[in-house]
Amino acid sequence: MSEPRKIVVVGSGLAGATAAATVRERGFDGDVLLLGADTHRPYELPPLSKAVLLGNADEPDWVRDEGYWDEHDIRLLSGTTATRVELGARLVLDDAGDEHRYDRLVLATGSRPRTLKVPGGDLPGLYTLRTLDDALRLRAAFEAAKRVLIVGAGWIGTEAAAAARTHGAEVTVVAPENLPLANVLGDEVARAFYRLHEEHGVQWRLGEGVAGITGDTAATGVRLSNGEELYADVVLIAVGAAPRVELAHAAGLELADDGGVDVDAGLRTAAPDVYAIGDIASEFHPRYGRRVRVEHWATARTQGEHVAANLFGANEPYLNSPYFFSDQYDPDRGGPAIGCEYRGLPVLDRDRVVVRGDLEAYDFTAFWVTPGGEVSAAMNVNQWDDGDALQKLVDERIAVTDDQLRSGNLADLG
Repeated sequence: MSEPRKIVVVGSGLAGATAAATVRERGFDGDVLLLGADTHRPYELPPLSKAVLLGNADEPDWVRDEGYWDEHDIRLLSGTTATRVELGARLVLDDAGDEHRYDRLVLATGSRPRTLKVPGGDLPGLYTLRTLDDALRLRAAFEAAKRVLIVGAGWIGTEAAAAARTHGAEVTVVAPENLPLANVLGDEVARAFYRLHEEHGVQWRLGEGVAGITGDTAATGVRLSNGEELYADVVLIAVGAAPRVELAHAAGLELADDGGVDVDAGLRTAAPDVYAIGDIASEFHPRYGRRVRVEHWATARTQGEHVAANLFGANEPYLNSPYFFSDQYDPDRGGPAIGCEYRGLPVLDRDRVVVRGDLEAYDFTAFWVTPGGEVSAAMNVNQWDDGDALQKLVDERIAVTDDQLRSGNLADLG
């Protein structure tokens, strides 16, 4: 593999920006171009649905300080969308009509919010949450609203529900699942989140489908599958995200069954010198022996760091376990709150749940344990002393007993 002189990174979110910065910080002295559609300098997404939406912050966490990109001679083209990649010519074209040649190309195009394919699903006035501008608009809407309706009971939906209640709005959450977050946590742990929001006055409409969005010229509510109509001042669609793979697919890169771009353990696509990271990367993960595509903050950051070395020929496998965190409600404003960290990747219909602590008091750690007794995932809720031990249990797939997890010294296991 020849030494590159021009590195192009498409996508200026956390994954792409981290890759560009790490390349330079590793001592690369060639050309580095980072381009992305967002008009702001690169920032991290988690604060948008947490501190920004709650009103505790007006800015996100920036990937680097404002002057970093110029100081490190990284050409940052904000507000610029890549429109085509020509693999044979090693060329990226953008919506300004410019062409950018590359020796190495990193695709980090991220995700977009999914929408509802129902009558009225394209009405003006529907909110989604993905960008800083989205978060600021949604916060202003929450502050002015009397009634907020959220479609979706995943992480964004539940964090947004907490923010809307904090701003004093009446909140109703509609979702087809029987419990919030059940598809990622399973029923036992999901019930804790159900109770948390119920205690704060959130109205659940679970096990309900949305047949349409109501309103003539703007969204005013939803029509449920049973025909009932619910009205609101603000309607937020929070039904997940779809990877932005159109650019990669049009270039001829192979897509995996999970919708992401097919990459090997080193995050390489099948095209020479082209890599994919972050939300769009469907990696064959050596730890799990299968393809894994993760849309969380930690994966974006660590894959950005990891790929920077592989661009120069290392091709080391990316082995990190998935990690994410959530904050729901502000303990300083009264009432129960949850802060949690989640590590690993369980198989919900295979693994059993072992709980250490008190689910009812929102003070616990949940473990997902394989039939062989190995910890496949762990989530600490309002418990902060065992992070390193939990990471070791998950990463090393240490076999333990249920009693050890419930009451043993976690630091001593393994």
